[in-house]
Amino acid sequence: MLTELAIRDFAIVDHLELELAGGMTAITGETGAGKSILLGALGLCLGERADADSVRHGAPRADLSARFDVAELPEARAWLEARELPADDCLLRRVINANGRSKAWINGQPATVADLRSLGERLIEIHGQHAHQQLLREETHLRLLDDFAGQREAAAEMAETFRRWQAARRRLKRLAEDGDELAARRQLVRYQVEELDQLALAEGELAELEAEQEALAHAEERLREAQFAAECCDNDEGGAMTLLTRAIGRLEALPGCERGRLAEALAMLGEARIQVEEAARELNHLAADTELDPERLARVEERLGEVHRLARKHHVMPEELLERHRALHAELERLEGSDQDLDALSAEVEALREHWKALARRVGEARRQAAGRFAGAVQEQLAFLAMGKARFEVEVEARERPAAEGLETVRFLISANPGQPARALARVASGGELSRLSLAIQVVAARHSTIPSLVFDEVDVGVSGATAEIVGQLLRRLGDQGQVMTVTHLPQVAAQAHRHLHIEKRAEDDTTLTRMALLDEAGRVGELARMLGGVNLSDRTLAHAREMLDASQRPHH
Repeated sequence: MLTELAIRDFAIVDHLELELAGGMTAITGETGAGKSILLGALGLCLGERADADSVRHGAPRADLSARFDVAELPEARAWLEARELPADDCLLRRVINANGRSKAWINGQPATVADLRSLGERLIEIHGQHAHQQLLREETHLRLLDDFAGQREAAAEMAETFRRWQAARRRLKRLAEDGDELAARRQLVRYQVEELDQLALAEGELAELEAEQEALAHAEERLREAQFAAECCDNDEGGAMTLLTRAIGRLEALPGCERGRLAEALAMLGEARIQVEEAARELNHLAADTELDPERLARVEERLGEVHRLARKHHVMPEELLERHRALHAELERLEGSDQDLDALSAEVEALREHWKALARRVGEARRQAAGRFAGAVQEQLAFLAMGKARFEVEVEARERPAAEGLETVRFLISANPGQPARALARVASGGELSRLSLAIQVVAARHSTIPSLVFDEVDVGVSGATAEIVGQLLRRLGDQGQVMTVTHLPQVAAQAHRHLHIEKRAEDDTTLTRMALLDEAGRVGELARMLGGVNLSDRTLAHAREMLDASQRPHH
């Protein structure tokens, strides 16, 4: 159940910390005092949409947190444990910045708003003041009956299975319609792959072919020039070696050749003769190793021509042809597997259809069995609410077509007066009757809920007098079983509560602030008197309030 609620800089609340307990807590205050702020803060902790208006004027951010005791909530504990979060208790925190952006945490760990909503559904139920308007929609009837029948999870699984089934059907239809186009593409890609398979271009082969082609194409020129250069280096009739030898011999014959600059020149000429000799030897080796092979050159150029031709055909550079080959091969594998995909998808569609049908039959049977019991439980509550002559029915009819909601529709009908046929709520129920009917249904739904924390936001609108007292008794009975918080304007309802939380709005230093406090017995009498008689409280009004509180707190049988 909800044990703590902390609010800082939210709407017109600067700071508030509330400790809450089990039983029924009434929340009252003058119109506009800010009762909705309390529920608004709780709703934001549970993942409702936030905006910049949530932040108190002049504050940088609003900080909200709600702590829950989850010891008796196995679904909530399982949710936390599945995400490796501490499950001893549960703290939901939401911070809304002045720019409207927000952050959320669950037990100190960052969380998404969707996480807050998902966990919040397992922690608390909020019954709004407009529930009687929602009661006019048939989807609400279906949801309420499923909750009563204990089929909420099964219905959610059925709806999800239906969506997956329909999505698979659409994919299958598209795949079947694209069959001819895929076959044509498969034939083209298969031809292109076979053509490239025949080319069988190896990794690195293109660079080797280009290098070999260049060598073979210039072999004759290289041989001729290498031989000419070798002759220039070593030729008895005037080669560089011969001329260097003559120059060295004549200089060595000079007196003092072993000293000074002459000696340096001789040394350099000697080194030059050695370099020329080595160059001549290397050039002769190069000429000897150079082969003229026109047939090999023709084969290499033919191979390169085929590579360039296919590259142009596929609109890629020659060096990109290998990657193109791999891509086409992968595409062919996918295309050739499309027939298998078609078979697999057909099997998936059939499996999902059968699974949905099995769920729909199971949920449908549970709905039909629960419909009478639900109608009887609501009828019993209507008798308490001074509508004992009305007749409430739950109609379950087969659908013409399968739907996410199952194989049937659910419709709530009512006959407000004896002898009249039961008809749709919108056609026969007045506003006051709808309010009481909505409350009866919510009480029944709450009694069969696995969640012990319930919030009722002005669900007693449209009732008064003795009926209002009965409404309070119904809510107190729910509080005896768990935790009930109810926002109310009716003293008859507030008097039934185990605790009474009062909200008031005050102006302080040109600032409007909301204050909330749990009332003691004297405070409760004063607030009930205000609700009964307005601002100027007489002794008679106070006495009436005291009598109402004393009577309401006595055990009911």
